[in-house]
Amino acid sequence: MNDSLLSLSHFVPSINAEASGPSYTVKRLCEELDKKANVRLATLNLYQDNKNFSYYKFFPVDRPFKRLGRSAKMKQWIKDSASKKKFNLFHSHGLWMMPNIYPSKFAQNFNIPLIVSPRGTLSEWAFSNGSYVKKIFWQLYQKPALRNVACFHATALSEYEDIRSFGFSQPVAIIPNGIDIDLTPIKKNKSTDKVLLFIGRIHRKKGLDMLLPAWKKIQENFPNWSVHIYGPNEKGYRDKMIKLSKNLKLKRVFFFDPVFGQEKLGVYQKADIFILPTYSENFGMVVAEALSAGTPAIVSNGAPWSGLEEMECGWCFDINVDSLTAKLEMAMSTPSCKIHSMGLNGRRWMERDFSWNSIAEKMLETYSWVINKGAKPDWVIED
Repeated sequence: MNDSLLSLSHFVPSINAEASGPSYTVKRLCEELDKKANVRLATLNLYQDNKNFSYYKFFPVDRPFKRLGRSAKMKQWIKDSASKKKFNLFHSHGLWMMPNIYPSKFAQNFNIPLIVSPRGTLSEWAFSNGSYVKKIFWQLYQKPALRNVACFHATALSEYEDIRSFGFSQPVAIIPNGIDIDLTPIKKNKSTDKVLLFIGRIHRKKGLDMLLPAWKKIQENFPNWSVHIYGPNEKGYRDKMIKLSKNLKLKRVFFFDPVFGQEKLGVYQKADIFILPTYSENFGMVVAEALSAGTPAIVSNGAPWSGLEEMECGWCFDINVDSLTAKLEMAMSTPSCKIHSMGLNGRRWMERDFSWNSIAEKMLETYSWVINKGAKPDWVIED
């Protein structure tokens, strides 16, 4: 380790490829930070492809309370690291599991600043749709742990508002997630067959129960369009959506298994329009991925992408079937040349404001401010 650099320990329950957005965003943030600081990323041993990431610390999950991610070895490592002042700062990602609880306790005991990125877990939708176990865990563990936070990190203004709605008054740094930009030239789709694409967890939060009825209303008006839905069968929800599609007698709706890496990029690039009809999202990584691939997006107001219309790279709608139907009609009636132009606008936006290098620089400046104070960064809100 270079003693002249900041030493940072990040914590996340999982970096499994199917564990959703943080699996990508936390890994990429740490990879970028590792170029400019001493970084350790502590996580549970649920991910096998770890040979290229020397700064990772993997810990076994204990059988008792396995669902909560209990790990005695992780807890002891955090305690030892904190007591020996090996790190200037702790940064925890997500809530509701023990790897998000341990850092708070030892940060407080050994006077180490703690930053927490809720990553969508503090939204009203996420909390109100949780089980009674989540509400008990909140009172006993999670809420007390958040009282020790020196600064929250929100990926959008809406997440800042979620943090405030729960009564937390600490500073909040609003820094979006980054995105990797593939430099392959964007080619205009000359085919008359058009694709409306959804990629993501097939979960009731994602709003497919709005998309399918909306498609029912307009499918006869757009015979050259089809709907492609990619994602895992999470808790059997994909099966429910397939059944709903059959019950509605939908045409040209296809379900596919999850895709990753270059295959996923190819799916984005071949699509004409991306759709995220979510009820709640702290960021919506799939929107950034679609835009970076040159595909304009239709996104509900449950995700913080109101800039789509300002940047002329997509459309936003209110969370109901009628609003979604109207936006689908508007978007799919747009000439192909205009859709292509909107895709280029989205790609330029991602290149300008969402590169991982710029995100890491903002995060490092935030860390330095939390540790040393001084001039507050422009993206930090204190109120």
